[in-house]
Amino acid sequence: MSIWGKVGGAAAGFLIGGGPIGAALGALAGHAVFDREPGENEKQVAFTIGVTALAAKMARADGAATEQEFSAFKKIVHIEPGFEADVRRVYLMAHETVAGYEGYASQLGRLFRDKPGLLEDLLDALFFVASADGQLHDAELEYLREVARRFGLSDAAFNNLCASYGGPCEPDPYALLNIDASATNDEVRKAYLQAVRENHPDRMIARGAPEEFLAVATEKLARVNIAYDAIRKDRGL
Repeated sequence: MSIWGKVGGAAAGFLIGGGPIGAALGALAGHAVFDREPGENEKQVAFTIGVTALAAKMARADGAATEQEFSAFKKIVHIEPGFEADVRRVYLMAHETVAGYEGYASQLGRLFRDKPGLLEDLLDALFFVASADGQLHDAELEYLREVARRFGLSDAAFNNLCASYGGPCEPDPYALLNIDASATNDEVRKAYLQAVRENHPDRMIARGAPEEFLAVATEKLARVNIAYDAIRKDRGL
């Protein structure tokens, strides 16, 4: 079943844990969503609703929301036939103003605090949407930096994503592979292979991302390869 097919059930079951995500679900379902600890299925719904809301609000961050950004959003969150209206409804509801994005980011940071890789995937997706018009605006970078902070992600993680999407940030290929610059060549290779495994689409799903949210995995694998190539070139390997 599509993740959007589960949205109504999550709302009807009052399982999403309140907060702005619960409010968005309540608006979609037409009734209140009460506070209760969500299970894994509800967390998947929360993740998708959160991605939708944060992407929509970010499109407002530079003051000029575009159809390019919504098209980019649809590339990272696959919409199956029959669910387009539900997706657009949530998107447009959040799209009305940039205000309130901090609450969505904080709630997702709490829900997935034990899965930092998934939160980095989400931030990656937001960078993908932000860069849809060919550039990262200062207001978008400020927005993304605050989202990263509320996710509990490191400056290195933010800078690597920023640089990979053409932003004015200094990348650290070693940080992208979760290794120190003093590592041996063998350690670098092991870290690279581990990063490839961790960023395989199957592992992304295992981290809790909906199956629809896979386009960003290819981008992330590409960055891992670029980082490894940069280190090999620097070391003459």
